[in-house]
Amino acid sequence: MKRITGHTRLLGVFGHPIGHSLSPVMHNAALRELGLDYAYLAFDVDPADLESAVRAIRALGIVGVNVTIPHKENVIPFLDEISHEARLIGSVNTIINRDGRLLGESADGRGFMQALSAAGADVRGKKAVVIGAGGSARAVLYALVTHGASVVVANRTVERGEELAKRINEVTSPDSVRATSLRPDSLREAVEGADLLVNCTSVGMWPDTDAVPCPEDLLHSGLFVYDLVYNPLRTKLIAEAEKAGATAICGLKMLVYQGAASFKMWTGIDPPVETMENAVLEEMSAR
Repeated sequence: MKRITGHTRLLGVFGHPIGHSLSPVMHNAALRELGLDYAYLAFDVDPADLESAVRAIRALGIVGVNVTIPHKENVIPFLDEISHEARLIGSVNTIINRDGRLLGESADGRGFMQALSAAGADVRGKKAVVIGAGGSARAVLYALVTHGASVVVANRTVERGEELAKRINEVTSPDSVRATSLRPDSLREAVEGADLLVNCTSVGMWPDTDAVPCPEDLLHSGLFVYDLVYNPLRTKLIAEAEKAGATAICGLKMLVYQGAASFKMWTGIDPPVETMENAVLEEMSAR
């Protein structure tokens, strides 16, 4: 374990629950390799205590924190400044403490696009379906549209999807995003002509690994399926997609790439991405 001194600086992640988070393993592996005097911890922050937790960033001199479920949207009112992208999508996953002034950023979209690029996928001119309308979905939608895709967002609450589509369309181009429901008939219409399907929900995550976010018979060979779930690495959605002849990947690389983006925001240094990914894989195999 790295030696903690009176000079060690603190990083962390806010979430609820947070015990499952792989971020501490990933970031601390990178910090050790680079010899940086930081420590990264997980903080289980009840929603009722979120404002107090944000104040503690200033009070304790914490350099920065990641923000995960369920705080990505609710943390915004407690910050001093929000980046242009984070404000547009209404979601923050990274907070940077600049001399007591807290800046909210979103690294999710960058992580998502880097992972797609690494898998050889090009979204320009393509049709995509995004399932979910939470913080990660907002970042994914904005990234897809600004990289030239047209998107259907499918959500259990159609009104929430419509609000998100309106927000994205207002700042990109009209009709780039439209909303639909998760009803099988609505999903079928959207997925049949799609090139890319992205699951931005927690459906299929451990321990409920038999669940899928959409009916399996909608999957087809012309589809690229991206499941943001990474625990397990091979979800039922990925297995069913491959069975249907589709290309499918999990959310592990997005986790790593968005983590790497946050790391550079805090330290100004490019982290060892391969080390971060290997640390996550090693931790997952040990659980």
